[in-house]
Amino acid sequence: MLKQVMEVYDLLDDAYINGPKVAELLKSRGLERIDVKTINGKGGSTDFIKTVIPGVEGKKSEGNAPTLGIIGRLGGIGARPERIGIVSDADGAITAISCALKLADMRNKGDILKGDVIIATHICPDAPTQPHKPVPFMGSPVDIQEMNKYEVDPEMDAILSVDATKGNRIINHRGIAITPTVKEGYILRISEDLLDHLAWTTGKPPRVAPITTQDITPYGNGLFHMNSIMQPCTATDSPVVGVAVTAETAVPGCGTGANHEVDIKEAGIYCLEVAKAFTENKCRFYDEEEFKRIVKLYGRMSGLQTLGEI
Repeated sequence: MLKQVMEVYDLLDDAYINGPKVAELLKSRGLERIDVKTINGKGGSTDFIKTVIPGVEGKKSEGNAPTLGIIGRLGGIGARPERIGIVSDADGAITAISCALKLADMRNKGDILKGDVIIATHICPDAPTQPHKPVPFMGSPVDIQEMNKYEVDPEMDAILSVDATKGNRIINHRGIAITPTVKEGYILRISEDLLDHLAWTTGKPPRVAPITTQDITPYGNGLFHMNSIMQPCTATDSPVVGVAVTAETAVPGCGTGANHEVDIKEAGIYCLEVAKAFTENKCRFYDEEEFKRIVKLYGRMSGLQTLGEI
């Protein structure tokens, strides 16, 4: 995976990069189901890119194996002209595209997953920045509802949302961490299966990124959010788990020289191993019976997926 990460990093570290250029790389490795859309917003424009890697028994092959979604969450891969070069916030996009490239290379060598994998992110080399404590964030040329529209696919049976999560003082290690599972407004117990894969792929005790009720509500409601890692959970009933690329110190999302290829590789390998197991029905994001019971006991919490009564 490190080979693919370095290749994608080099591709994206370009003031003129765009979605079609990324799609061209993926097509050159044999991927065919690639969709690129340019969307304009108040802060400029960005190219959303989505690709489907079909599994041998996936929905695209008229099978019934579950589909995993991998979303590279970010505001932008660059903050030009304010900052020169690729920014810390680009980790999610690098991870997602590297996963697509690795899965393509695996297919060419005869290793095909059982179920489909849908990978989505967006490419913006000149996104705006925005104030945030303790360090500045990357903004985005389009709002979060627009991002969810093009990144969250209804065919995703579960979602890994990968995001640089370094602009805080609550995760104080460098590497990756996962969040608890979030589904329909509930923050559920942390999946033991996902913890196993985290320990196996990193060779270290699994780290968990703490999230709050505010973090699982949509942007735009005036509440504090650690970052946008959990925003896909506001647009789907499928379970969502954040894969956080972390640091020991608070690093601005708009900081350059802050992407660590080895950490991104860890995130990519983790997503890949979860994809293998999940599409074979060997990895549960949550306990379905327990979820039914919590809803029966306490009712639905889907109101937290909305902007509420502002």
